[in-house]
Amino acid sequence: MTSRMIVFSDLDGTLLDHETYSFEPARPALDRLKREGHVLVLASSKTAAEIAPLRDAMGFSHCPAIVENGAGILAAGEGDKRDGPTRHDEIRQALSELPETLRKNFAGFSDWDVAEIATRTGLPLEQAEKAAQRRFSEPGIWSGSDDEREAFVTRLSQSGITGVRGGRFFTLSHGSTKATQMDAVMSMFSEDGAPAFVVALGDAPNDIPMLDKADLGIIIANPAHAGIAPMAGEATGAIVRSAKPGPEGWNEEMLRVLDTR
Repeated sequence: MTSRMIVFSDLDGTLLDHETYSFEPARPALDRLKREGHVLVLASSKTAAEIAPLRDAMGFSHCPAIVENGAGILAAGEGDKRDGPTRHDEIRQALSELPETLRKNFAGFSDWDVAEIATRTGLPLEQAEKAAQRRFSEPGIWSGSDDEREAFVTRLSQSGITGVRGGRFFTLSHGSTKATQMDAVMSMFSEDGAPAFVVALGDAPNDIPMLDKADLGIIIANPAHAGIAPMAGEATGAIVRSAKPGPEGWNEEMLRVLDTR
């Protein structure tokens, strides 16, 4: 090892198996990362309540995590409990101040009980309860027209809130992404002013900005979806692809990186 690495990793379909949600196949690489003093930053759409126990189980509670698709950061050592007002509370307040003609077309996690969240997300009830414990963003369903959505977002922008349409939900937040949060995390870890070597791993198109921002981006195979189209960095070796899917591919690729750094 020549220098400390900061490893940013997506979870579902990347470090967590698509079917079992287990990370155990990646345990050899995880243990070596920890033993050699590298930093692992979990970066996911999951909430702090979902990520905190996973981070603990992997052995990296001493590292920060990027939660709710970049809407916020879970500090190192911080648990899943929240104290005081949150950015999510600010979003709910802004929603409550909208005219009913705009508000009626958006239904979010805060409008649903845990059973409905489970139904809409496909999560087990226990996981749906954790997904409901939001600190930074509010996913939901938009039922109005495109013009009405534009008026909705324009009004919320006065409070610094943005709206982004994802594969399943229309999510409100204060605009940060996984990639923009990388800078905040990297600034926490510097050795004598020298930047650390940054690795990012992901399996889906929403991980592309994070992969591009890293010194080395690793696309993890996921046969459950179409995956990521060819990227420019693949021609130079700045982006590579795993042969194996999920945590098996994660383990193989990270051991290779550790052996060559």
